[in-house]
Amino acid sequence: MRIAVNTRFLLKGKMEGFGWFTWETIRRIVAAHPEHQFIFFFDRAYDRSFIAGPNVEAVVLRPQARHPILFRIWFNLSVTRALKKCKADIFLSPDGYLSLKTNVPQIAVIHDLNFEHHPEDLPKGARNYLRKYFPLFAKKAAHIITVSEFSKQDVAKTYGIDPTNITVAHNGSNEIYKPVSESAQQNIRNTISSKEEFFIYVGSLHARKNIPRLLQAFDEFKSKTNSQTKLVITGQKLWSGQEPETTLKSLKHANDVIFTGYTEADRLAQYVASAKALVLVSYFEGFGIPIVEAMQCGTPVLCGNLTSLPEVAGDAAVLADPMSVTSIAEGLEKIDNDEILWKNLRSKGLERARLFSWDRSAEIIWTVIDKALERNKSK
Repeated sequence: MRIAVNTRFLLKGKMEGFGWFTWETIRRIVAAHPEHQFIFFFDRAYDRSFIAGPNVEAVVLRPQARHPILFRIWFNLSVTRALKKCKADIFLSPDGYLSLKTNVPQIAVIHDLNFEHHPEDLPKGARNYLRKYFPLFAKKAAHIITVSEFSKQDVAKTYGIDPTNITVAHNGSNEIYKPVSESAQQNIRNTISSKEEFFIYVGSLHARKNIPRLLQAFDEFKSKTNSQTKLVITGQKLWSGQEPETTLKSLKHANDVIFTGYTEADRLAQYVASAKALVLVSYFEGFGIPIVEAMQCGTPVLCGNLTSLPEVAGDAAVLADPMSVTSIAEGLEKIDNDEILWKNLRSKGLERARLFSWDRSAEIIWTVIDKALERNKSK
């Protein structure tokens, strides 16, 4: 069979959520199924390292799909033509976008619906596109995959989709996330936090990540405790205009906040393993991969108590109300001051991280693909 895959988020040196989900799952599927041919659809020149096996063919489709107008052209024209030309039996789209002009069966991975619940978080053009087209994608899909039970129920309810047509394949964590020695941790602290311990945030600087409240909570925590612990924030802005600078200028302890920008994966894993705790207090998440990455490193977690985050964290994290600066600040204080709690979270996190595996996610996705292929053959 010929399986086409939307791989436009496989970007060397710029990988974030969609890209990592695509790479970690599809490379395993390609390796496990040499009997099938895979066609990767890129929207720009690609790095050869993303060609996951001899059974992979790469096709570059124009134009680059990075704007709502270009999304429509790329998926409805370029992808539609390519699916016909390469005689694809099925199309897998790990970012959820589909062609509305093809009869080839399509599987959409819809990670979350933040744009439906918090449209104010996105620029007008992107917001209008997502809210217009994702209901159509959900109905067009032969099957939907999502990354948490929370998102499954949300997609089913919001778009009126039969839950039996939605399968959960949790995110996993890269094997590079693992505990490191105390000397390695100290080297990292020497490098980025003036030798002091630090909390770390990992992710894009998107509005839903709640960075302004995190900064305010960190300032409140510092003022109350006089702790020397710093805050490291990694990642880049997802949309222009969404910046934490205004909040940062109002902080008493702004000098204890370190922005690293985008950090390469290997280095980022070292940062996470060296942190006193990971802090992810988003008010909306479809999953929250950094939680699993931190737990796999033995790094305690403070996360929000809304949407999917409690599902992922279980009892292996301190939960805080993401809408309350004081609640977040109290969570920081608990982890910073309570050594028994810190050790307990570390132990529980290492155990819970074993529940999430890219191998298992890839197996689930393949099962969905295989069933869709069988249904198409029987028509």
